[in-house]
Amino acid sequence: MARNKEALILLLDVGPSMHSVIPEIEKVCSMLVEKKLIFTKYDEVGVVLFGTEDTDNELMVEVGGYQHVVVLKNIKVVDGDIVEALQQLPRGTTHGDFLDAIIVGVDMLIKKFGETNKGKKRLCLVTNAQCPIKEPFEGTKEEQVTTIAKQMTIHGMKMESIILRGKLSQDANKKIMDENDRLLSIFSTETSARLTYVENPVSLLGALRTRNITPSTIFKGDLELSPKLRIKVLVYKKTTEEKFPTLKKYSDKAASTDKSATHEVKVDYEYKSSQDPDRVVPPDQRIKGYQYGPQIIPISHAEWDAVKFKPEKGLKLLGFTDSSNVLRHQYMKDVNVFIAETGNTKATLALSSLARAMKEMNKVAILRCVWRQGQANVVIGVLTPNLSDKENIPDSLYFNVLPFAEDVREFQFPSFSNFPAPKQPNEQQLEAAANLVKMLDLAPQGKEEVLQPDFTPNPVLERFYRYLELKSKHADAAVPPLDDTLKKITEPEDDLLQQNKSVIEKFCRSFELKENPRHKKSRRLWREEISGSGEDQGKGEIAAQPSNLIEDKSNVEVENIGDLTPVQDFEAMFLRRDNPDWVVKAINAMKNKIYDLIEDSHDGDNYSKALECLTALRKGCVNEQEPKQFNDFLRDIRGFCQEKNLHSFCDSLSSKGLTLIPKSEAADSEVTEEEARSFLVKSEPKVE
Repeated sequence: MARNKEALILLLDVGPSMHSVIPEIEKVCSMLVEKKLIFTKYDEVGVVLFGTEDTDNELMVEVGGYQHVVVLKNIKVVDGDIVEALQQLPRGTTHGDFLDAIIVGVDMLIKKFGETNKGKKRLCLVTNAQCPIKEPFEGTKEEQVTTIAKQMTIHGMKMESIILRGKLSQDANKKIMDENDRLLSIFSTETSARLTYVENPVSLLGALRTRNITPSTIFKGDLELSPKLRIKVLVYKKTTEEKFPTLKKYSDKAASTDKSATHEVKVDYEYKSSQDPDRVVPPDQRIKGYQYGPQIIPISHAEWDAVKFKPEKGLKLLGFTDSSNVLRHQYMKDVNVFIAETGNTKATLALSSLARAMKEMNKVAILRCVWRQGQANVVIGVLTPNLSDKENIPDSLYFNVLPFAEDVREFQFPSFSNFPAPKQPNEQQLEAAANLVKMLDLAPQGKEEVLQPDFTPNPVLERFYRYLELKSKHADAAVPPLDDTLKKITEPEDDLLQQNKSVIEKFCRSFELKENPRHKKSRRLWREEISGSGEDQGKGEIAAQPSNLIEDKSNVEVENIGDLTPVQDFEAMFLRRDNPDWVVKAINAMKNKIYDLIEDSHDGDNYSKALECLTALRKGCVNEQEPKQFNDFLRDIRGFCQEKNLHSFCDSLSSKGLTLIPKSEAADSEVTEEEARSFLVKSEPKVE
């Protein structure tokens, strides 16, 4: 077996005590194999059931014993048959012996791959560990488990045990469970095994991992604390974002009988000369061009390399600060972990001393990082201590990337104190709101966190995989309703709402709740309102009617403001939340568009469109608490029109009531009501 492939044996308890959770096990295990079909389609999987009425395994034939253990699927490359088998697990009739199942699984891996340590071999045990283990013929149970664990280590096998412990029945024997927990813990100490306890289906969904990814170093070298003090460290990724699988185009042009067809779609690009459209320009005659105003500036690779910033690889300490000065919401990317160089005792002691001193003094370290030679940018981050509570695991440091000044966008929200007295919340309202927030807290004080990050999968990805599996069988299948397990992640539980019904009712009585019409209106009603037919149209607002020639752009990621529907484009950019810079980009782009419309206007033919854009800009600046942006721009527009003798546009502003944003509309505004009213008042000529 190749090193990058994995052989996985699923050891599943289907005894009577597991019947209530088998439907969830079916979903989780079949989903695991489906993910392997997507990500690692050459991995191999086998399935062993214990607690069954029948017995079907090779060890029973060869040496006897190992009753009620069935090899449902021998080890083979993942396919749809394994998925279907896992979706229809039998219900056993006897208590299962998980130790027998482990021995059968280990025997299957040894017979399949021999004594080689190449490749990844993994066992995954799913049980509630509530049933007793048979006494061995020789020695004690602990000695038997230790012997098995040593054999697993010799053959390079890893194991993870997932223990389902929800609401225990009255038949559960605590003494037996404690003994089983002790036996399973021996695997954790003697070999590479992970022991996980889960309480509910949501945790089970996150505990069973598709594959264990072997970490690779992103940096190997010195952590420079001073010119004379360096520590040899290795840096690994601790966490990373789980993304959608790469979706590629599929071609059905190949014959269905052609087994060697890859059905891959390849895209080739040709560059042709503008002077001779029939001549293809070869790569050695092409050069990149960059727009600078109306001109295209050619820049060669050699010129780019000459001006590139090329920092030297290394980690340098900039200083220490109190941990309270670095806030959790400032972390920008994935978490890395710093550990001492493997086998370097001095580095291990130095890193441990540093981590423990930082923890004792409540300090964090600010670091300058260049992970590799020739890296285009420098990373500034924070090191926080991570002290280990196990003797065989040394202390380490966690690293998080910090933002530069231009990465930070502060969202300004008006204070309640700026509102008029009748609109300020009273003590009863504040108390009702605080109780509602406490009710929805996922990590209440003194209780276990409800959705633990280690065991809570991404519900969007899980839903995608389940629908993908359904579409693979039925091409025309509609999107199914949300699964109950995923509902527990995305929606509050009914029991929680019922228990806190009084809190919700008190909140509703304390506030006047209104439905947000923005999310409910159809596009037709929205057009009627902004065109002036709505009853609640604001005073002095201009009708900003979008063009009927363009379809709804609500689902399109707009990146600039076009000529045809500038108002729609501006609103779409404002709604984007993948980057906080979109608000600033939208405002600046709209300013430029308004200038262009006014300047390129012939006899005022563009004025109406410019007024629509100006109205949309004013509304957006009010909503986003950017009154200064609009007020400064409106003053510039007035000066521009006076300089270019475009008095008719200023008259249009006055007639439409477009004026500055006063403090009453936006708390951050420095403009008074009187200034706003008098801004566009025409100055009458003096009569002598």
